[in-house]
Amino acid sequence: VQLVESGGGTVQAGGSLRLSCEASGYTYSASCVAWFRQAPGKEREGVAAIDSDGRTHYAQSVTGRFTISRDNPKNTLYLQMNSLKPEDTAMYYCGALPATGGCYGPSLSGTVYTSWGQGTQVTVSS
Repeated sequence: VQLVESGGGTVQAGGSLRLSCEASGYTYSASCVAWFRQAPGKEREGVAAIDSDGRTHYAQSVTGRFTISRDNPKNTLYLQMNSLKPEDTAMYYCGALPATGGCYGPSLSGTVYTSWGQGTQVTVSS
């Protein structure tokens, strides 16, 4: 299983970014996938998750600003981030839980996911 994130960068507060996570090595369409972030000195936190049926779950801090989506034919997960705030600054990671028969119930718990990407940095300036 391999996950490769991209799309991070530096933006001003109020701006937007779209992160991508390209997956390989397993049946992507049947998996649960999610975005997590970790800021310096803080614990990793779940941001948004999506299951194999397309159901989503968001952290309260990003609800209404971030949108998670998946393109199964492209084996790619996305995170559209709008109205970015300085407190969104962190390393963003995608996590995956491969499954054969489908994965149901999007989770923001890091213990659920068994594979991780290397991360992409998002910096929001005030």
